[in-house]
Amino acid sequence: MRSFLSIALNAFLELVRQPIYLILLVSSVSFMMVLSSIYYFGLGEDTKLVKDSVLATLFLSGIFGAIIGSTASVAEEIRSGTALSVLSKPIGRVQFLAAKYLGLVAAITLHTYVCALAALLASRMGFDAYGAPDYLALGIFMGAVGLACFYGMVANFFMDRPFVGNAVVALLITASLAFIAINYFDKEGHPQQFGALVDWRLIPAITLIQFALWILAAIALACTTRFELIPTLIICSGVFLLGLMSDFLFGRPAAEGVLWAKIVYAILPNWQLFWMADALAEAKSIPWTYVASVGQYVATSLILSLGLALLMFEDRELS
Repeated sequence: MRSFLSIALNAFLELVRQPIYLILLVSSVSFMMVLSSIYYFGLGEDTKLVKDSVLATLFLSGIFGAIIGSTASVAEEIRSGTALSVLSKPIGRVQFLAAKYLGLVAAITLHTYVCALAALLASRMGFDAYGAPDYLALGIFMGAVGLACFYGMVANFFMDRPFVGNAVVALLITASLAFIAINYFDKEGHPQQFGALVDWRLIPAITLIQFALWILAAIALACTTRFELIPTLIICSGVFLLGLMSDFLFGRPAAEGVLWAKIVYAILPNWQLFWMADALAEAKSIPWTYVASVGQYVATSLILSLGLALLMFEDRELS
């Protein structure tokens, strides 16, 4: 058990120390702040456009993070020989791959958490054509992002500590503190009840996106046992696009009793189950019972995806 946790922790630390991880994190939250601070003239749908846009940003950045992270976690270690040296010890391939996936999931979840803070703030900051940007929230949160990067630079220069890892940890702390501080004030800076302007209905929607990223990470992990970054990116992009059209391409033939369509429809993840942005319109909400039912679907998909990854990794030549 100690070896398993050590491999998982090392995988997590290696991923959050990747420069691309910090770039994706900072660019995602910054883009969300920009999206919530511009005029849309959306005929009354301005706030809905903001919420849809930030959820889409979270989804896409998470997809790239999952694919790049899985490649760094497995494919690069196979190529460099690190995986062979680890497996030469009393550690099985199942344990190795499961630990790598746990570290990957932890890194993706951290990314989702910070982006979720920005998404919730964006729901507060959205305004219609007669409103104005929430400069208070924008300034405090972007200041928190800048402070985290500044701390990483200072730690690197004066203490010779890794810039990326320290900046990520600092961003986790400063973003959380900024989110708490902002929600005690309204857009004009007057004290208010905590989170009075935040659309907390986004939390179930973000949770569903997190589920989808876990599945995609398992698929990417399976691909990286055999392929490098570009083939993995192509395969995962194809799975994602086919899954978006799953109801149209395979759902209809499956409902008519076509055997091959039933098999493909059952195996291919249906990403529409995880995209519930439209359910937030007109003061509706996503019930947690639905999230729990999707969780069962996620468990089945993870069993299939990780089983495929183990099958592909079992006879992989590592030398």
